[in-house]
Amino acid sequence: MARSKSSQSWLKEHHQDQYVLQARRDGYRSRAVYKLDEIQQKDRIFAPGQHILDLGAAPGGWCEYASQYSDHEGSIIAVDILPIEPIAGVDIIQGDFTEQETLDRIMAIIDAKHLDLVLSDMAPNLSGMGSVDQPRSIYLAELALELASECLQERGILVTKLFQGEGFDSLISNFRDRFGSVKLRKPSASRARSREVYAVCRDLK
Repeated sequence: MARSKSSQSWLKEHHQDQYVLQARRDGYRSRAVYKLDEIQQKDRIFAPGQHILDLGAAPGGWCEYASQYSDHEGSIIAVDILPIEPIAGVDIIQGDFTEQETLDRIMAIIDAKHLDLVLSDMAPNLSGMGSVDQPRSIYLAELALELASECLQERGILVTKLFQGEGFDSLISNFRDRFGSVKLRKPSASRARSREVYAVCRDLK
C-alpha cells in the first residue's frame, strides 16, 4: 500500500530528526531517552538502589537509561502492551496496564517492596480527534497517579507524560493534592508542535 504524503513527510522528518540520529549514535532504542536525560539533569530523579516502575516502557529506552543508575540493591520493572526486547536487570511485563490482570502481575513483583520512582511515558493510540484522544490521555495519567499514590514510599517520585488540553488544569490540581512538589517540564526533545509535557512530582503526601 502506498504511503500518504503526510506519512511520507513524517517519516522524512523522523529520519532527519537530531535526536533520532543521536540515539543511533549513542546506541539507545529511541529518541525519548533524551527527554528523560534532560529531566534527570534538572531534577535529579535517579539514585542508586531505587526500585523503579516504568509504564508505557516500549521500546525500552527509558529502562536502558535508568539502568545506568541502578545497582544490585535496586530493581526496574518495565510494562507495556507492546513487546520489549530483553534488558539486563529489568523485569518486563507485556500487558495492558489498564487491565486488572496486568496490574496484578505488577503488584506480584513489587510485593511488599515500596517503589522509589514511577515513570510513565504512556500515551493513547491517537485517533486524531481531540475530543476522544484528550480524555484518554487524562485517564492514563490518572491511572499512573493512582498507582503511584498506592505504591510509592514517602518522598517517592512520579514522572508522567501529560497532554495540555481540556481537563489538564484539573489534573494538575489533583497531582498537587497528592505531592508536595509538582514541576512541569517540556524537554527539548519534545517536538515543538506536540502538546506533551512531563509532570515531575516529589514528596508523596
